[in-house]
Amino acid sequence: MIAKLIDTSLPRGVADYLPGRAACLSELEQQVLRVATAWGFQQVLPPALEFEDVLAIGMGEGLRARTFRFDDWQTGRLLAIPPDSTPQIARIVATRLKDKPLPHRISYAGRVLRHAELQSGRSREIMQAGVELIGLDSPEADAEMVAMAVEVMNAAKLRDFKVDLGQVAFCQGVFEASGLVGAPLQLIRQAVALKDSSTVEMLLGQYPVSEASRRELLALPRLFGGCEVLEEAGQIVQNQRSRLALENIKEVVAILGLHGVSNCLTIDLGETRGLDYHTGLTFEGFVPGIGDALFSGGRYDDLIGRYGFDAPATGFTCNLFSLMQALELQGELQHEQRDLLVFNGADDRREALGLSRELRQRGYAVARDIIKRDLEASLTYAAQSGIRAVLVIADSVDEQNKYRLIQVSDRVEQTISREQLLAQFSPRS
Repeated sequence: MIAKLIDTSLPRGVADYLPGRAACLSELEQQVLRVATAWGFQQVLPPALEFEDVLAIGMGEGLRARTFRFDDWQTGRLLAIPPDSTPQIARIVATRLKDKPLPHRISYAGRVLRHAELQSGRSREIMQAGVELIGLDSPEADAEMVAMAVEVMNAAKLRDFKVDLGQVAFCQGVFEASGLVGAPLQLIRQAVALKDSSTVEMLLGQYPVSEASRRELLALPRLFGGCEVLEEAGQIVQNQRSRLALENIKEVVAILGLHGVSNCLTIDLGETRGLDYHTGLTFEGFVPGIGDALFSGGRYDDLIGRYGFDAPATGFTCNLFSLMQALELQGELQHEQRDLLVFNGADDRREALGLSRELRQRGYAVARDIIKRDLEASLTYAAQSGIRAVLVIADSVDEQNKYRLIQVSDRVEQTISREQLLAQFSPRS
């Protein structure tokens, strides 16, 4: 009989996460939520499906084009798998929480799906965890988001990360003051996004603007670096909108100094990401060796109003996959280990079961080696399964309840009484 070959491949852009990495992702998610709870945020759980037309209200064209859609045979309407959690939070606030007092401090975690170019190598599945602060329009609220994101990175023990601060109103003010519209403006924006000063200069030769606007546009691609960039920008920009935006980001930076967050900050006033979505401060977190942002956020005061409830808002989301990759790159990824494997050499299982239960109640991860095999095979299994130690219960436990405790990594062994064992494995908080 010829065995039938089964195709068990996965769609491109998704993956299985096995023990170790799955535990890391779960722990990173909980770290974000723990930080959020410590700052007074409460978690919500948005649904995994929404009506496409409702979800589309809160999405720009870019996200709409990357949304997975399918027909709902129950209603005849089009359903969508959310490509981002923020529009869902906006809908919840505008409908379910509209009668509750502001501000809302909301946290969330979950997976979203997005179409990706086949050749891009990017994942279509994104695991997010983040927060939204709704109802406050102030530099202090913006600074709070950045400080929380930094706290998450520190909790994850990530090193050498940088937080790039931008201000979309600064860019918008420069573009508006130029008077350029349509294709010329789009070309200028693209060149600024690429930090391509020579192309900006070439385009300004084709599309003349005032001398003041010319100076502002030529400066945009090079207005990035340390906080000294803010002073340089103040000497160049003259339009009122950009100057107000500059004062805003300066105030945010000053408040971040009070939070103890300064050394990791960089400034990019030519950042054009989110010009059609964000309305003020933006920020992203990066670490050397990882191209994608570990977290991103900013102010989006116009989004919730699309659902009929005007409220200023800011927030950030962590890309947990990227954060895990960064920790792997830095050698800081801590794979989950179980504490004990209980090897029962006795026919009576009451001692093994009772002791295992007591150790679990004390907060330890304890597995029973139910399979009948010799001790060497069990030690090999423990080593391959990430178990720290094997506790051997002998065929006849003497009056002092003596066991053998073997460390899996180096096979160091000790004979230990029940009293000594419970003293060594004291209750965890």
